Amino acid sequence: MKDLKILGTGCPKCMKLEEMVRSHVAANGIEAEISHVTNIDEIMEYGVIMTPALVVDNEIKISGKLPSEKELTEALA
Repeated sequence: MKDLKILGTGCPKCMKLEEMVRSHVAANGIEAEISHVTNIDEIMEYGVIMTPALVVDNEIKISGKLPSEKELTEALA
């Protein structure tokens, strides 16, 4: 099971990334635990400067932008 974290304080792009990740996981039958980290101190612990960001199994895969479908597929592979 993958551990997926969306990092972002709740801006529209952060919410959109969460929606994209949840949709992709459901459509592809990926077993994952998804959480949305909104606490700025927790976000800073990952060393992320720009949000939204996607962390997969404790590794930052996407930061500072909304990914294309291809980028999201590669990040979740």
